[in-house]
Amino acid sequence: MKGDSVSSSPSTAQARPARAGAPAPERRKLGVLAVAFLIVAASAPLTVIAGGVTSTFSVTHVAGVPLGFLILAAALAIFAIGYAAMSRFINNAGAFYAYVAQGIGRPTGVGASLVALVAYNMMQLGIWGMFGFQVSMLIGEKTGLDIPWWVGVLVGIVIVGIMGVNRVDLSAKVLGVLVALEFLVVIVFDVVAFTNPAAGFSTEPMSPAALFVPGVGAVFAFGIAAFMGFEQAAIYGEESKDPRRTIPRATFLAVAVIGVFYALSAWALALGIGVDKITDPGGISGEEAGPPLFFGFVAENLGVIWVDIMSVLFITSIFAALVSFHNAVARYFFSLAREGVLPAKLAAVRQTTGAPWVGSLAQSVIAVVVVIAFAIGEAGWNPESGPYPVITLFTWLTNTGALGLVLLMAVVSLAVVGFFRKDARGVGVGSRLVAPIVSAVALAAILLLILSNFDVLLGQPESNATTFLLPAIAILPGVIGIVWAYVIKRRRPEVYARIGHGADAGDAQLGDA
Repeated sequence: MKGDSVSSSPSTAQARPARAGAPAPERRKLGVLAVAFLIVAASAPLTVIAGGVTSTFSVTHVAGVPLGFLILAAALAIFAIGYAAMSRFINNAGAFYAYVAQGIGRPTGVGASLVALVAYNMMQLGIWGMFGFQVSMLIGEKTGLDIPWWVGVLVGIVIVGIMGVNRVDLSAKVLGVLVALEFLVVIVFDVVAFTNPAAGFSTEPMSPAALFVPGVGAVFAFGIAAFMGFEQAAIYGEESKDPRRTIPRATFLAVAVIGVFYALSAWALALGIGVDKITDPGGISGEEAGPPLFFGFVAENLGVIWVDIMSVLFITSIFAALVSFHNAVARYFFSLAREGVLPAKLAAVRQTTGAPWVGSLAQSVIAVVVVIAFAIGEAGWNPESGPYPVITLFTWLTNTGALGLVLLMAVVSLAVVGFFRKDARGVGVGSRLVAPIVSAVALAAILLLILSNFDVLLGQPESNATTFLLPAIAILPGVIGIVWAYVIKRRRPEVYARIGHGADAGDAQLGDA
C-alpha cells in the first residue's frame, strides 16, 4: 500500500459531527460480552454439535474430530493476534474489506469486499435451508400438518429483517438469551455423555493418532465451518463502546469458547454414542447418521421432554446464526456504499437506531429471491436425482461461504504484515509479523484441504460440475472487485481515495495503491 493514511484516534472519530455512516455516539452500544455473543451465535453451538459434529464423524470416519477443533482453534487464535492488533487502528464496519484495502491496496480491498459479501450471503442463505427444513419437520411431528419448508423461511426472513433495522444491542440481547440456552442444554448433554459412556471412558478421540489418518483434510474442512462468525467482531467496531479494547477481547474470547466447548462436546458425543458407532453408524448398527444419533442418545438417557426442548433450541440456534450473518451482510453493504463502491442509498441508517436499514433490507430481498427460486425448483425435483432441494441449499451454500471466508482470512493475514510494514505503530514483531505469517500459511493449507475435499463436503461420491462451479462463485468475485476498483480509480478518483477508510475517509490520500 502506498500513499494511504488513516486517523487512528477513536476520540477524533467520535468528536466529528454526525453524518451518514459516521460512528455517532448513539450507535456505540456494544460491550465485550455483547460482541462475543453476536459472533458465537453465528457459529450456532447446538446446530454444530447435534448436526455438524455427528455428520463429520460419520462422513470422515475419523475418531479424532475433538482434537481437530483444538488445532483449528489454535490456528485461528494465531490469526486473531494480528487481526486484533490491526483492529486497534482501523474502526470500520467493512472489517476484512478495510483491513485488506489499507494493508495491501485498494484494488485488493475491493476484491476482498465482494468475496466477503458473497461468502456471508451464501452462509446466511444456506442456513435458511436448514431452518426451513427443521421448522417443517417439527410442525409435522407435533401437529401432523405438512407445511412447506419455504413458509417458515419467509416468516423467519421477516422477523430477522425487523431485528436488522432496529438497534444492534437488541439483537445482541436476543442472541445472548438463545446462546445461553444452547450452551446450557449442550452442557447437560456433555455431563450425561461423560458419565454414561457407551463403551467406557476413552481418550482416543483426543489422540493425534486418531486424527492424523486418511480423511483428516475433510475433518479440518468441516471443522472450519463451525468457527465461521468468530471473525465478525471487527464488523461491530463502529457500534462498540470502546473498539480498541472491545474487539480484540471479544475475538479471543469467542475463539477460546468455541474451540474448547466444541472439542469437549465432540469428545462427549464420541463417548456417549460410542467411537465405533459414531464413526460408522451405518456399518455398525444400520442407524441413520447425523442429528438422529444425538437426539437418539438424548431420548434414551434424558427422556422425550429433553428431545422436544433440544429440538426447539436446535431451531433457535439456527435462527441466532441467521441474525448474526444478516447483521454482517447489512454492515458490508453499508460500508461499501458509504465509500462509493456500491450505490450510496445502501449506506442509509435509521436516525433512531443507527442501524443500516437499507443494507438490511437488501439482504432480506436477496434471501427471499433465492428461497423462492429453490421453492420453484422443488416443483420439478426428482427424488432420484439427488438430495432434497432444501438440503442442497444448505450444503451447497454454507460450504461455499466457508471456503470464501477462509480465503479472506488468509489474505487478511498478509494485509496485517503490509499494514505495519512501514510503521510498526508500537506493535510488537510477534503480533505484526510472526503471527500473521504463520496464520497465512496455516489458512492457505486449510483452504487447499477444503478445495481438495469439496466433493466430500457436498456429499458427492465423486467430483462433478458443482465441485468446481461453487468454489468459483466464491473466488471469482475477488477478481471482479479488483477490476472494478481500477475502473473507479480511472472514472472517480475522489471515490477511489476513500476506499477502505470508512468514517475517516476524509483523512485518506489518493496514492497509487
